Amino acid sequence: MSKFTIYQVLPRLFGNENSTNKHNGSIEENGCGKFNHFTTKALNEIMSLGITHIWYTGVIEHATQTDYSAFGIKKDYPAVVKGKAGSPYAIKDYYDVDPDLAENVENRMKEFQHLVTRTHKVGMKVIIDFVPNHVAREYYSDAKPKGVMDLGQNDDVNTAFSAQNNFYYLPGQAFNPQFELDGYSEYPAKATGNDQFTASPSRNDWYETVKLNYGVDYQNGRKHHFDPIPDTWIKMRDILLFWAKKKVDGFRCDMAEMVPVEFWHWAILQVKAKYPEIIFIAEVYNPAEYRNYLSNAKFDYLYDKVGMYDKLRDVTSKNYPVRDITYAWQALGGIENQMLNFLENHDEQRIGSGFFSGNGLYAKPAMIVAATLTKAPVMIYFGQELGEQGMEIAGFSGLDGRTTIFDYRSISSVRSWVNNAKFNEELLSSEQKELRNFYKKLLNITLSEKAITDGKMFDLEYANYDNHFFNSHEQYAYFRQYKHELLLIVLNFDDKCLMTEMKLPVESFQYLNITEFETYSCKNLLDENEEIGNILLSSKNVFRTEIPAWTGKIFKLDKVK
Repeated sequence: MSKFTIYQVLPRLFGNENSTNKHNGSIEENGCGKFNHFTTKALNEIMSLGITHIWYTGVIEHATQTDYSAFGIKKDYPAVVKGKAGSPYAIKDYYDVDPDLAENVENRMKEFQHLVTRTHKVGMKVIIDFVPNHVAREYYSDAKPKGVMDLGQNDDVNTAFSAQNNFYYLPGQAFNPQFELDGYSEYPAKATGNDQFTASPSRNDWYETVKLNYGVDYQNGRKHHFDPIPDTWIKMRDILLFWAKKKVDGFRCDMAEMVPVEFWHWAILQVKAKYPEIIFIAEVYNPAEYRNYLSNAKFDYLYDKVGMYDKLRDVTSKNYPVRDITYAWQALGGIENQMLNFLENHDEQRIGSGFFSGNGLYAKPAMIVAATLTKAPVMIYFGQELGEQGMEIAGFSGLDGRTTIFDYRSISSVRSWVNNAKFNEELLSSEQKELRNFYKKLLNITLSEKAITDGKMFDLEYANYDNHFFNSHEQYAYFRQYKHELLLIVLNFDDKCLMTEMKLPVESFQYLNITEFETYSCKNLLDENEEIGNILLSSKNVFRTEIPAWTGKIFKLDKVK
């Protein structure tokens, strides 16, 4: 697949223009975004940022403290739901969509399908979450197709483990967490989602979820029981096919490494046999397992959180040496183009928060690296392009620099941009306008330049370690090249403007098959007003440029005939 870009968004928060934002407020008090808020105009504006795929987060119905029993939806016990709105990762019904997101609850699936159609019509593809490891404590599907057995419906609850059970049980023990749960009853207790085989999980555990059983006996040496095929495998494959049939283009698979590789191999091949263009992205945090999940599990892409994200965050906010970026991509050893790069998502702290850098503008050079260093896809999180800070206590979500996924809320930066469905910059600050314009230029360059989408990269950092006119603690540089197209990318992670002189080693000319002593016209793709003129490229010369603080330049070099 060609390089692509993802815009992750929580529909619950996106279109909500209610500014009440009462602490722990209900849906009636604080409002809620809807599928229908993603109008054709809104989708076109998102696409104009340089977006090819939109990841709608929290689509599948999850547990909530909001009562929808009037619509035939089972009411959840509030004490086993995190936040008034509930976690999008505590799935309550795999065959339904979140009623919060519908204008007309009874018409909720049609409203979602119309959203998929609108998204496709403007030219973007649709990604949704697939949450395979755990479900809500009170999972119950009232929308499952005829003939489908519910999860746990045929389980033998008197045995701790059976390969044909959907859940793990603690026979003879009632659910009794390490905090007050007056009135809630679960007997026998089920194992908790984060692999806690105890009837007494703590508040720090995923107590609102229960672990799904894929035929791994965790309490007896993690023995595998995959023949015959476990019932959970069949149920989860059928759920994937259900959503694929609704023309979803991809799945972001939550905590994929907590589910056996053997299941993924079995299920992904079957889904792709019917829907060959569909993509699977895995949330995996163990680098030792990366190749296993790509080669054996058959995932298309993996999160690059532990490597590139952590490194870019370190150099941006902790003053780590920028040259360490080289070690981050080299550590991937040839799979770097299959890693999804990002600086924000729903799990991570906002760049603009006091926990990260305090200002979204400071991450410009890091974002350029994430978007252009390799052919890998890149993702941004809604509000990132506006410098959203995430520094509000919403309810269940505390002051942690993250935008809440548990509460009914609106986001001030996004609300200003939505601006009564105008989707313009009228109410944005000058900094927000600058940052959004930067993302728009960068992401569109990422998609349009063949040197980035299909080309090779040559890291120039090693050739400049001992260069007194290049600060490898604060600066980073590399070539991207495809056939006759050549880009030189130079970045400054320092808080002050730096003049630099880069050595271009003879190896770079050899690797990229560039002739030395050729004259090139040079322009900065991120600033069309910068006048540079012609330059002579050679390993005998240096490349001089001045880079403002916390930014970078993407030089396009065209040979002068």
